[in-house]
Amino acid sequence: MKVLFTTPILEHPAAGGPQLRIENSIKALSRVSELYVVSRISRHYIGGVEAERFYRKYSKEFMYAPSAVEFHNNRYIRLMQRAYRKLFGNKGDAQFIVDFIRKNDIDAIWFGYGNISFPLIKEIKQIMPDLKLVCDTDSVWSRFVLRELPYESDPTRKAEIEKAGREKEQEEKEWVNLCEVTTAVSEIDADYYRGLAIDPSRIRIFSNVIDLNSYKATQVPPAEFKKPCMYLAGSFGPKSAMDKAARWVIEHVLPIVRKSIPNIHFYIVGRGSKETLGDVKDPDITITGKLPSVLPYLFNADVALVPLKFESGTRFKIMEAGTCGIPIVSTTLGAEGIPVTDGQDIIIADTPEEFASGIIKIIQNKELGEKLAQECMNLIQERYSVESLAQEAKEILGYLEVL
Repeated sequence: MKVLFTTPILEHPAAGGPQLRIENSIKALSRVSELYVVSRISRHYIGGVEAERFYRKYSKEFMYAPSAVEFHNNRYIRLMQRAYRKLFGNKGDAQFIVDFIRKNDIDAIWFGYGNISFPLIKEIKQIMPDLKLVCDTDSVWSRFVLRELPYESDPTRKAEIEKAGREKEQEEKEWVNLCEVTTAVSEIDADYYRGLAIDPSRIRIFSNVIDLNSYKATQVPPAEFKKPCMYLAGSFGPKSAMDKAARWVIEHVLPIVRKSIPNIHFYIVGRGSKETLGDVKDPDITITGKLPSVLPYLFNADVALVPLKFESGTRFKIMEAGTCGIPIVSTTLGAEGIPVTDGQDIIIADTPEEFASGIIKIIQNKELGEKLAQECMNLIQERYSVESLAQEAKEILGYLEVL
């Protein structure tokens, strides 16, 4: 089957969960289809020539949409380019994609991160009503937005969240019936989409997974790495779920942990972390910002934290830590959609006292930490590999073929 995959998120090396999802989706689809890739991100922002070479390995043809224009070195021309994009958005992408589909007899178009690509989905469907479309989602975006409401006190901000969430709910109702398939990363998300769909069989699981081959080599710790330590990774921004999660740990969990483990060190890793948490001044907290790879920190951590209070989808943080053999403490929501069991392969805790207790137990009881880590590793290797994702992709494409 010929599949055109298009995405507004692409970067190699993958620097976060969204980028990992897209990269592994491309790997999986390339195993079960004749795959063509259209990036809606410019060469510079996907990682340059090396990234381009990487993605060409997995696709019959790799292209850029008109909206993926490279910004000019001259700042005045660059300002005009940005003004044009602001005014006209992605105009031209739909026709470019449709022309390519017609010329190459493409059977289906797969929208990576379709839940943030609805205008393009609608435009292409209007031009080619019979074209088979897959809206691939990484989460229930309306939940991602609306779950922040209990943690926001500013009335203006609350109104903005409510408005954005309700608008996204309306989009979700539209695309589940417009597209031939909407994917979900877990049964929890799938149940939500099935409740919106006229035909629930259009909702299919396409999981978040990791490429196990990328985590085989043990990593040397960074210079002056301090132990015992806790590790938190993610993509940060002002008032983001990761920002609030990190501050919850710093303000409410860490003081309790320090009573039992005074020399505990806390590593916070990921895009935007330095900017968002720049006000944190503590010699026992290291904030790294974006790194070429998180693995030197993750492989050598004593415990990985997933302290999320809101968001949606399933967590690469758990999959990566599990594969690296690092025990995990997570909130209930942080582990949503992954069939982990408290006390068996992870510790689930939602209050500062319980969360701190979980951290202390793992660091002070090496046998417990090793047991949790091994059980979680077994789960991830069995259910969340690129091979298992390729099988899910094969089933989705088989469904499309008989429509």
